[in-house]
Amino acid sequence: MWNTEDEGVLRLPSGRLIRGRGLRRSPATGDPQFGLYLLGSAPPDPGWPYTWLRWPDFRLPADKEAAAAAFAEALRRAGDERVEVACGGGRGRTGTALACIAILDGVPAGEAVAYVRRHYHRHAVETPWQKRYVARFSSRP
Repeated sequence: MWNTEDEGVLRLPSGRLIRGRGLRRSPATGDPQFGLYLLGSAPPDPGWPYTWLRWPDFRLPADKEAAAAAFAEALRRAGDERVEVACGGGRGRTGTALACIAILDGVPAGEAVAYVRRHYHRHAVETPWQKRYVARFSSRP
């Protein structure tokens, strides 16, 4: 499991831990056992199992259904694996994904952005459309 004191580690209401980070920075500590990477183009193979979501910078995921499935997989894996969610800078796309994962873990949709900003990064979820995406995420089938 991640250390709760490590940079970027978010504790969800269930107690599960997920690390968010920007890929332009080296991880502070340790490799994940699973990564969810939110980028406009496919990342190089990191050397561990991962899912890539096509998600251009400052935008929304290209395939919203695939994103919902990836968020659910990340939450499930965080029960007993070190899971990392990352984009280029680690704030907008990563914060948006972490907010959606928090919703899946029980945070009300209307509170998810504030939760991630309070517990992960104060500038997480950067754009108005990312905020709307999070607010509407709980209504997805």
